[in-house]
Amino acid sequence: MITPVVLSGGVGSRLWPVSREGRPKQFLPLGGAHSMLQQTHLRLTGLSTTSPIVVCNEAHRFLVAEQLREIAVDPGAIILEPAGRNTAPAIALAALQALSIDPEAVLLVLPADHHIGAPGRFLEAVKQGLASAEAGLLVTFGVVPTGPETGYGYIRGGGEVAPGVLRLAEFVEKPDAATAERYLEAGNFYWNSGMFLLRAATYLETLAQQQPAIHAACREAMADALLDLDFLRPNAEAFLASPSDSIDYAVMEHTDLGAVVPLESGWSDIGSWSALGDVGEADGDGNVTEGDVLLHDTRNSYVRSDSRLVTTAGIENLVVVETADAVLVAERGAVQGIKAIVSALKAADRSEATVHQRVFRPWGSYESLVVAEGFQVKRIIVQPGQTLSLQKHFHRAEHWIVVKGTAEVTRGEEVFSLTEDQSTYIPLGTVHRLANPGKTALELIEVQSGSYLGEDDIVRLEDAYGR
Repeated sequence: MITPVVLSGGVGSRLWPVSREGRPKQFLPLGGAHSMLQQTHLRLTGLSTTSPIVVCNEAHRFLVAEQLREIAVDPGAIILEPAGRNTAPAIALAALQALSIDPEAVLLVLPADHHIGAPGRFLEAVKQGLASAEAGLLVTFGVVPTGPETGYGYIRGGGEVAPGVLRLAEFVEKPDAATAERYLEAGNFYWNSGMFLLRAATYLETLAQQQPAIHAACREAMADALLDLDFLRPNAEAFLASPSDSIDYAVMEHTDLGAVVPLESGWSDIGSWSALGDVGEADGDGNVTEGDVLLHDTRNSYVRSDSRLVTTAGIENLVVVETADAVLVAERGAVQGIKAIVSALKAADRSEATVHQRVFRPWGSYESLVVAEGFQVKRIIVQPGQTLSLQKHFHRAEHWIVVKGTAEVTRGEEVFSLTEDQSTYIPLGTVHRLANPGKTALELIEVQSGSYLGEDDIVRLEDAYGR
């Protein structure tokens, strides 16, 4: 059977302000009702697979676990990269884990943030390439281009090595417009999708030949990996010794085992807001909208609202994206400049660069409603059965008002319950804990007051999540 390997390490800064480091695009419902990570798993329905292996960074571990739980997927492993080292080491970690279970494991390597409009065609392409992968070829999927795209790398296909499978003749970098036109006319150039189908053993053998330092570092890291709750932690010191490189540069460009399956499935890496507009359902004027949006005399634009009504009049070829704490307006052809905006926000130490107004935690989420001198008002949601850490604060007191559900409150030596419309007060310095013993989400309003209200004013005494 095939073992899906989902790479979930990106930050998606080109889709700011919706995608941010704290909750990047793979965890967002872009192009569908489910998050892109969930869509990546759901589109494999009908394919004979084992439990998936997910490789992600530590900051997103609980997001990954929760989103898989929501779609009833039990992962074979969630591997936490100590730091980003690009795709070649990430795939090596997954390959080593898969081999520890099945020496014949075949990996289907998928980025967690891609859109595929026709999943059935994608599954047919996977089935077409499976025999070649089982025979020892390193198979990638080359997207049949729909236009002279300059934003993607390309793959040149050679002669047929099996029905529907071509020899991988060459990787080429992102071309200029004239070169992209020539590729389109040639008919044997494909967009580099970044998706692969390969035997774990073959990949590791090839990696050891081509990049022995990466192979050695990953093998040592996994040999000394630790299980932490539901997560697998490779040895950080060993993994950090690995060079950073992509599978393309580290392996595929140097091997004679490469093969490519042409793919026509409505694929996009959703690398920009204009790309998301391209895969959305447009109205008669070429506009794609999301959320509470009202358009007048507007053409060929992408307009998205996350928290309030957004209206437009007399505009054309624009991207307008609204969130609770930021608004983006850009020409559709200028959206690549968003990375520069994010860099400027980081340089100014603006929180909008990295976190949302609504912040997700392993137990649920919180959202700042009002922030002023000496006080802050938050909306807190605790998922059923979840418990916050036993903690205290040095600089603030808290008032809790339950608006939905039932809360179990620890306050000093007391443990008591609160239901809707009931409240309590947590004095400064008092040890306390909040839990949801019920079967529905607990929602409360928290009013903080004190000389300092930062999130780092927390002393955790016990924590179920190992923070």
